[in-house]
Amino acid sequence: MAFIDDVTIHATAGHGGSGVVRWLHIKGKEKGGPSGGDGGKGGDIIFEGVRDLSILSNFQYSKKFRAENGFSGENNLKHGADGKSVTLKVPVGSIIKNTTSGETREILEVGQKEVMFKGGAGGFGNNHFKSSINQNPMQATPGKPGQAGDIRITLKLIADAGFVGFPNAGKSSLLNALTHASSKVGAYPFTTLEPHLGNFYGFILADIPGLIEGSSSGRGLGTKFLRHIERTRFIVHLVSAEQEDLSAAYTNIRKELEAFGANLAEKEELVVLSKADLLTPDEQGSALKTLREVSGKEVMALSILDDEALKAFSDQLAKRLGK
Repeated sequence: MAFIDDVTIHATAGHGGSGVVRWLHIKGKEKGGPSGGDGGKGGDIIFEGVRDLSILSNFQYSKKFRAENGFSGENNLKHGADGKSVTLKVPVGSIIKNTTSGETREILEVGQKEVMFKGGAGGFGNNHFKSSINQNPMQATPGKPGQAGDIRITLKLIADAGFVGFPNAGKSSLLNALTHASSKVGAYPFTTLEPHLGNFYGFILADIPGLIEGSSSGRGLGTKFLRHIERTRFIVHLVSAEQEDLSAAYTNIRKELEAFGANLAEKEELVVLSKADLLTPDEQGSALKTLREVSGKEVMALSILDDEALKAFSDQLAKRLGK
């Protein structure tokens, strides 16, 4: 099933039930006092956060939702039943926006609920209008319409660390090695066409699809995936040993992060020379020196085929996540 992270739906909250004109039935009298009940409230449109990144795919073909209308009032002052609300489940990290009013809510926790469209209020029955000068009101009011409109749901992943780098930098392989995830792996660009998550000792790691030069302005997979880095605590920046110009490979990705904004460039960064097994010891030393100079940070050499190097990286990652 395709990964969906941006979808627009139409939703309608329930209309309020109508109030009614009713009369008490009293033996010996043609008509007793007013006894019409009020109508019930219409159901709401509610969004609830769940820990399921794929659940937005449910909206791929079903895009219209309607809550139940409130029920009309009844005799003997009986209030009409409220309409049932519709609760739409969305992944934690979703931004819910009313495209008409611009009102925006963020779902940041599992179980968090947000009412986006309120059901209409029920109308008043004739008993509501009884007064000292109007003992037998013939008046009742209809229920109010429920709120309705288009809602855009946009997902921004919430992860503890996000893996970034050019396509085929080894992000998916590293995620699989660390978390036993099932991110697709292949020796060609854009293997990963959607973010993948893995559980690393209770921390969430995100394999963000490969960036290219110009991503911040929409080239390649563009801003579609850059936004998923916004909420990560820090970035693991992989630069493949296969790159002919390591310095350019590093700086080009950094430029894309800076151009996108949203404080991406200010996030803590762990720089990794990936696929280090492809280099001789001397070549590896030279590559590490190049990346240290261009990044101004300590750089780790890593190969998922080297158990010791993988263990050292895992320990360093756990240390940083445990801060």
